[in-house]
Amino acid sequence: MTETIDALTAGVAAGGVVVLSGAGLSTESGIPDYRGPSGAARRHTPMTYQAFVGDPDARRRYWARSHLGWRTIARAAPNDGHRAVARLQAAGLVDGVVTQNVDGLHTAAGSRAVVELHGRLDEVVCLDCGNRTSREELDRRLGEANPGFDAAAGPVNPDGDVELDDARVAGFRVVDCTFCGTGRLKPDVVFFGETVPAQRVARCFAMVGGARLLLVLGSSLTVLSGRRFVLRAAKLGVPVAIVNQGATRGDGYAALRVDAPLGRLLPAVADRLAAGHPGPLPAASVR
Repeated sequence: MTETIDALTAGVAAGGVVVLSGAGLSTESGIPDYRGPSGAARRHTPMTYQAFVGDPDARRRYWARSHLGWRTIARAAPNDGHRAVARLQAAGLVDGVVTQNVDGLHTAAGSRAVVELHGRLDEVVCLDCGNRTSREELDRRLGEANPGFDAAAGPVNPDGDVELDDARVAGFRVVDCTFCGTGRLKPDVVFFGETVPAQRVARCFAMVGGARLLLVLGSSLTVLSGRRFVLRAAKLGVPVAIVNQGATRGDGYAALRVDAPLGRLLPAVADRLAAGHPGPLPAASVR
């Protein structure tokens, strides 16, 4: 473990770091992932943008499940890994953060220049008039429209929803936009089948292009949406360091590969840099 901390510390010490984070960074905050050691197998087909927009029953199913699962996301607090990233940024070593997560925990921990690639679950947008509201307000309205629905909620899935049988879903009442009166409400996140806004992607590419090091934290890089930034870094000659429990689809591009719990490793790195002891960088990658 000591050599691992030394290697990562030396890599971060020169600054110019851009962080690319995934679900593995938030598992210690109580938010499960699908692919890590604590991940859960996906038990249902994820909601697609096309189904959500075009099928009222699909929207009802989504909101019924998400209404119950939202409480876990809302209660989640930044963990030691999030706080360590914020400390490294405050020290001038991390220039910015690109996160695939929709939990808002980087910002809550104090990080700046955070690009939330897939949006945030705590914000809601009307698909018809574009009005934006908070998830907290929508949660209150859904609770008033569905008294007693919170009882007997099951375990929360990584998508922020829970499993429900068809009978419970059928009895759920969906609410519309209060601004325009009839608009369809959607969490301000990118669903499967939906495209990440081009300007957001361009900003991330620019951050990677200006980095001295791309540091991947807690992502299996299975989905191209995040892996493309590793591919861009490799194409531009920007070194890539990956810290993840388990193999990733970006391992072949990594100059440094670390398999360790982020909540332990990142604070140790931040502590060493704060003390002014970056430590030696081994010639070989740490795996």
